[in-house]
Amino acid sequence: MIFISLRRLSLICLKKCFFCGSKNVVRNGLRGRTQRYKCKDCGRRFDGGIRRDKSQVITDYVEGKQTLEQLAIKYGVNEKTIRRDLEGMRYVYKIAKYKEVTIQMDTTYWGRNFGLMVIRDALRGNVLWHKYVHHETIAQYVEGVEWLKSKGFRIYGVVIDGMKGLPQALRPTRVQMCQFHQMLIVRRYLTQDPDIEASKKLLDLVNIITKTDKESFIGAFNDWYEKYKDVINERVQDKRIKSKTPPYMRPRLRSAYLSLKRNMPLLWTFYDHPETGLPNTNNALEGLFSDLKTKVRVHSGISKEHRKKLLKSISKDTTNPRHCRQNIGLNEKVGWKV
Repeated sequence: MIFISLRRLSLICLKKCFFCGSKNVVRNGLRGRTQRYKCKDCGRRFDGGIRRDKSQVITDYVEGKQTLEQLAIKYGVNEKTIRRDLEGMRYVYKIAKYKEVTIQMDTTYWGRNFGLMVIRDALRGNVLWHKYVHHETIAQYVEGVEWLKSKGFRIYGVVIDGMKGLPQALRPTRVQMCQFHQMLIVRRYLTQDPDIEASKKLLDLVNIITKTDKESFIGAFNDWYEKYKDVINERVQDKRIKSKTPPYMRPRLRSAYLSLKRNMPLLWTFYDHPETGLPNTNNALEGLFSDLKTKVRVHSGISKEHRKKLLKSISKDTTNPRHCRQNIGLNEKVGWKV
């Protein structure tokens, strides 16, 4: 009769060879403080503990929001080893096979001189193109759109944040200005607590822009102007001012009004052309940016190059769960620009 201790029995039953998967393994000394094992079937030796799969290390770092110290403890190695694993971060980025898209574009920043410009499929949630920038420009947005067109994409419409000159540069593509950004523009001019009735009424009106239809909003906007046009167009009456055209009494109110008036056609493109599938805001893209910043914040202090690798890896996981089935069947590398 052969007697085997419970400890040795648990070892034989639970420990597997990392190479062949056999459970026929025995202890084989120590390497430092780490237990070594030998497989009796294939003859190979290996360390105990959790097998360190580099791809899993990267996944834990990116998606599990674990720090280098936590990963080092988990895998039984030092932080330098984990850092070397992360140096080799590589991901395959793909473009969905669906080449007819409606896109959203915007830029977010970490500090003053490090920004991430993104073009995203508004329907399926895929990031189609991005570029690291110091400052966003019209030419860079056009570069991204032209790259997509060169890859065979047909763009039905674009959602933008209201950058001056961009709608003209994107012609003849239909452009929708983000209604939420328009709200922010008006709030910036009027503040959250304006002091005169005309400003309060305009702020109340713009705050419901995402909850009403085109005809109702434009009708209410025109009624507001007719009621307060004297207040909007009133000029400073001061004999000391020698200019033929004195300044307006309430320039910020007038600027808020003119911003809405100029952008009005762009605010309702989604309403006039429902066949494009344009959303009325860039909120989904802002949600992506918020998620990116939350995940990057966990790894504060990393270098700019590591930050770029981290952003690449986490921005690939932007699929809207409602459309996850539509992201099967991928065929090309996506355009990552530095």
